[in-house]
Amino acid sequence: MSTHDTGPSPADQPEGGPAPSPQPLPQRSAPPQIAAPPWPDRVVPTWTDRVAAQASEAVGGPWGRHAVTGRALFWTPLRACLLFCVVGLALAWAKQNPCADGDWTGSKQYTHLCYSDTVPLFGLRGLAEGRVPYLESPLEYPVLTGGFMWVASVLARGYDSLASTVGLLPTVVPVQSYYVVTCLMLSICALLITRSVVGLAGRRPWDAAMIGLSPLLVVHAFTNWDLFAVALATLAMWAWAREHPALAGVLVGLGTAAKLYPVLLLGVLLVLCLRTGKLRAWAVTTVAAVGAWVLVNAPIAVLAPENWREFFTLNDSRPADPDTLWNIALNATDFRLFDGPLAAGQSPTVLNTWVAVATVAVCAAVGWVGLAAPVRPRVAQLAFLLVAGFLLVNKVWSPQYSLWLLPLAVLARPAWRSLLAWQVTEALVWVPRMLWYLGTDNKGVDVQWFFLAVGVRDVAVLVLVGLVLRDVWHPELDRVRRSWPGTDDPAGGVLDGADDRWVLSRRGGLGGSREEGRTRSSAVGDGT
Repeated sequence: MSTHDTGPSPADQPEGGPAPSPQPLPQRSAPPQIAAPPWPDRVVPTWTDRVAAQASEAVGGPWGRHAVTGRALFWTPLRACLLFCVVGLALAWAKQNPCADGDWTGSKQYTHLCYSDTVPLFGLRGLAEGRVPYLESPLEYPVLTGGFMWVASVLARGYDSLASTVGLLPTVVPVQSYYVVTCLMLSICALLITRSVVGLAGRRPWDAAMIGLSPLLVVHAFTNWDLFAVALATLAMWAWAREHPALAGVLVGLGTAAKLYPVLLLGVLLVLCLRTGKLRAWAVTTVAAVGAWVLVNAPIAVLAPENWREFFTLNDSRPADPDTLWNIALNATDFRLFDGPLAAGQSPTVLNTWVAVATVAVCAAVGWVGLAAPVRPRVAQLAFLLVAGFLLVNKVWSPQYSLWLLPLAVLARPAWRSLLAWQVTEALVWVPRMLWYLGTDNKGVDVQWFFLAVGVRDVAVLVLVGLVLRDVWHPELDRVRRSWPGTDDPAGGVLDGADDRWVLSRRGGLGGSREEGRTRSSAVGDGT
């Protein structure tokens, strides 16, 4: 019994009189105490991931069992992940800085590994003269990427004018101010990607740290404009997760107007909505996506049809990209495979046909996985499988395209070891690629070293694909679903916790039971 429960001692009682009724002792003033929760309200990575636990030794070791989470006034998981992203972007800029002024004498862009499409296209596409893309000069990029480039050039010219007028700001060559503005805009995109991943991760907000601490981000953040499309696609996934299908569709449409790959998200959502009977939400998203894409593209297509078609014409006529399996096969056969030697500007018709067939096969395979898996796959899992398969069989895989996979891989399988191993191979491809462009006469390397790096990268991607497929087929191994009781799909939106309506049976037909789907989902959510 505590002292607060006892009455006065006999010495305190008056002589010869009855004992007074017990009075509570006066309470001492003390700061209010808040009981610590019995368990953190989010997944602690240093408890669940060996690599994260080992890395934490540099800052004092894993989070303690009795440590309090969720009480920080400023350093929340979101702000910490954004800080990691800023650090990664600063390293990316340090790598690119030697090439920022456009002085590439001595093949600096290759020897310093700082090549970027932004610098040469500033002059080649008329941005240096203030020309408007498509309307006044052709451009081989989708419309919204061209708009991104033009906005950066307008802001850069504004800075140049202000610097020459005021005199307090540093004066730089126009291409450098343009490149700096472009990198700042792309940095905002990277921060938006990080914010979106935090929103998509549910009880695992620290998974977004894998974005900012990514070797892939450091190497390719400023190689091209892909972070813009990745930001739009990731924001679209976040809007879907928050059950805003129309907004998700608008963002998918805008992302497709910046880069083609975000349209693949509509295929992923189609499969999962078909399985759960949520086709109305998918239809809203698709109509909004088509409307947004048309709204952006129609003015340019009407005013400058030839320049608008430049993107589609180039993708039809361009040969196999150096980083693809198709190019390795062509080199191995002395370019006798598929179309054989091509004249300048000639479209590789046979190669295009093979690529189209392979792409359809990948889409069909991913669709079958989405409908036949024992438990409905999560959105990020199926999206990663589709985008990774698309890249593996596509005839173009520019190095920065791998950024498309970054948020999807983090959300599909948030395991530090496998993600870092894959990203290291992506970063290493850049080194022999630049040295191959440098040429053996300038102390570069032969193409075989580049092909070896590409092969290792492709194997790493295939390993990640295999691991995600294993998690899909054995959902009890899925790190997301087993990390918190009752978790289904934090990024699922209307799909989260939904029952199955249509599932491919072993005989290949559509069938399935709502009760069976509910039982499977609840079993995984309970960790059984």
